Amino acid sequence: MTKAANASIELIVGLGNPGREYEETRHNAGVWFIEELARACGATLQPEKKFHGLTARISLHGKDIRLLYPTTFMNKSGLAVAAIANFYRISPEQILVAHDELDIPVGTARLKQGGGHGGHNGLRDIISSLGNNKNFHRLRIGIDHPGNAKLVSGYVLSKPSIEDRRKINEAVDEATYVMPELLNGSMAKAIQQLHTFTAK
Repeated sequence: MTKAANASIELIVGLGNPGREYEETRHNAGVWFIEELARACGATLQPEKKFHGLTARISLHGKDIRLLYPTTFMNKSGLAVAAIANFYRISPEQILVAHDELDIPVGTARLKQGGGHGGHNGLRDIISSLGNNKNFHRLRIGIDHPGNAKLVSGYVLSKPSIEDRRKINEAVDEATYVMPELLNGSMAKAIQQLHTFTAK
């Protein structure tokens, strides 16, 4: 494992779109995670204009972590991520981005570092805004695929069924549960624990 892979997470970002019309849509799964993490740590996300989003500071496993929910709309997420990363001198390897993922089933979540954007507009803009550095960590929250590429846009911007939302919530809870392991440097243990979980 490279030194970069061992870099300690200092910033956790949850992707989504701002506004009440989007808050319950699949594309906001990353926001659901960041909100749950803040709630679990007794923190409240507050507006911060210079970072183009809502932010909070939490303590996890004795580590000081910053949370960010960009309120720039999904395709401009990089503006917020770059702003806070540059201000606090946080490297891409120290960033974890939580986002919805079409390519894994509802009720599951996966951790990985690096890779492309896979057509996800939020990831695309973050990669671009970080100088095409793809080495940030990702928490991929499964929302499943509608089965046809032409249906994707409407699918991600619609609400999941009650059952699917329950399963997504369980996956988010499990991801929150493994965060201390990840932040403690036990990436392999966090991955093993999270990747064997599937909401029933």
